[in-house]
Amino acid sequence: MKNENVAFMKINQSLVDVSIFIISFFLAFFIRFEGVPDRGNLKQLLVFFPFIAFARLVCFYLFSVYSIAWRYVSIHDSISVLKGSLPVTMLLFVGRIFLPYRLQLFRFPSSVIALEFLLVLIGTLGVRIARRFLYEQSERSHFEDKGIHLQKKKVILIGAGNAGNMVVKELKQRADLGLDVMGFIDDDPGKRRTVIQGVPILGTSGQIPDIVRRMGIEEAIITIANASSRDIRRIVEVCEGIRIKVKIVPGLFEMLDENIKVTKIREINIDDLLGRSVIDLENHLPEVIGYYRDKRILVTGAGGSIGSELCRQLSTFSPKELILLDKDENSIYEIDYELRHKHSFKIDPIIADIRNEARLSDIFDEYRPEIIFHAAAHKHVPLMEYNMAEAILNNVAGTRNVSVLADRFNAKSMISISTDKAVNPTSVMGASKKIGEIIIQEIAARSRTKYSCVRFGNVLGSRGSVVPLFQRQIAQGGPITITHPDMTRYFMSISEAVQLIIQAGTIGRLGEIFALDMGDPIKILDLAKDMVRLSGYSEEDFKFTTIGLRPGEKLFEEILIDEERTKVTHFKKIFIAPPIEVNHREFSKDLTALLQAAEAGKELAIMECLKSMKIGFLCQSPAVPFLSQKIH
Repeated sequence: MKNENVAFMKINQSLVDVSIFIISFFLAFFIRFEGVPDRGNLKQLLVFFPFIAFARLVCFYLFSVYSIAWRYVSIHDSISVLKGSLPVTMLLFVGRIFLPYRLQLFRFPSSVIALEFLLVLIGTLGVRIARRFLYEQSERSHFEDKGIHLQKKKVILIGAGNAGNMVVKELKQRADLGLDVMGFIDDDPGKRRTVIQGVPILGTSGQIPDIVRRMGIEEAIITIANASSRDIRRIVEVCEGIRIKVKIVPGLFEMLDENIKVTKIREINIDDLLGRSVIDLENHLPEVIGYYRDKRILVTGAGGSIGSELCRQLSTFSPKELILLDKDENSIYEIDYELRHKHSFKIDPIIADIRNEARLSDIFDEYRPEIIFHAAAHKHVPLMEYNMAEAILNNVAGTRNVSVLADRFNAKSMISISTDKAVNPTSVMGASKKIGEIIIQEIAARSRTKYSCVRFGNVLGSRGSVVPLFQRQIAQGGPITITHPDMTRYFMSISEAVQLIIQAGTIGRLGEIFALDMGDPIKILDLAKDMVRLSGYSEEDFKFTTIGLRPGEKLFEEILIDEERTKVTHFKKIFIAPPIEVNHREFSKDLTALLQAAEAGKELAIMECLKSMKIGFLCQSPAVPFLSQKIH
């Protein structure tokens, strides 16, 4: 039934166009001759009008003009109509210029050819634009009927770029939303006193309080898809000061999900305030997609926060095959189920432990991954202080297994996910990740496989992070616990961190350590207060309790980007950290001893090994205070 309706619609469109072709042909002659043409030209008109109409109809089909939905016709579609109209006109001009005089019947007057072309364009585009106009009017009337009892809320849109243009267009059609757009706010001087789709630019962000008071604005919507967290915080603070609600359009990384559109307005969340940064995504996207398209990609730790987001974003690049590996069956089931309902390429859910080298070797032998993202790791700092052996076996032995097999089975590249806690580590987790980086550097020096590591700070909303903890504490009514009022951390949203990891994966060669620019450090106390306000409460509604630093924690994380020591890459927010210098013979000996101690579960021996490896480890474990000394 649906196919029959489509065919019927195309027939109707064809009949309308044929009528326009015939009318345009006749009008061109009558305009040119200011009435009925003379005998010779009248013969031309009557003989050729059916052939001209048929030829134009064929061209419209060849240029897919009838695949355009009239109700959604756009400027891009208008170009298709123009292309479909040109061949017949060009043929007529060629006949006029090159045919001999004795074939006068085929030589149309130039003015008639030009007039007919313009009339065809005006007619065919006109009916399509009229159809769209009538459809939008009908939709607007429909929504107005639905929202007839809604009281209009006066809103301003902050950002008059592409996103703002799309949002105002949507809001004009959706009267049922009860939003009356009073104007735009934009800091671009070139847009002052201009109008976009009938909506004026009212002023700059600094004028928001005056505009709100003067016009009675009740709500602001940030319509900047690539707005940074700093800009969002500034706007939110201004709006909170004048007590109006603020909403926002999705960020660029959210829109990588094809189900999320720029017009999907939502509430401000903590990712917006802390995790959004301006990244030049569009310029590098073709290059990145080309690197991963049609490749067999393995993601270890695919069920975790970082691993699952890696799978989601890599899926949009059309890989040949995606191998999901994790030892947690529930998380693998969830990400496998999610991806299978969105994509048609081959997906392999694998339950395996990266510590089991024999099992891992079988997997590499069967699936032959070309690109490997190694995200499997124990990451919880205090928990790993009480489970040192597990941290070493998983983060060190597991990383060595994956790295060795990537070389053995001739993978194209391997990207290992590291952490800012590997810089001058004070925890077993941080030390284990730094050792993993050194292992990868050593293997990369003698392998054809391209290796790299990516260091970054905290990601908002990941498992075990402070954000879900604060959310639970707020829901329970408090108290909200913080380790220290001056503690700071670097934050980034999961989606943006993963996008940078994927970018970095395209440029790794010899075990480089890439450091992501995480922006400015954020006080954990400020994070907690932001989350309280976003939940609709005031700071006075909650008690904030200081519980002190936990085992392995630092008050301040190390700076990832040192301008004097790091090197830039062609990706704006990705830098190359200096390589780790070690005595390879001594390191290999110490590594063997460390793994033996971990397999035996001897925690004091593990700490002694970490102490002797000269990786800048500063032990802070309360269980072994006598080892708490800086190793140079």
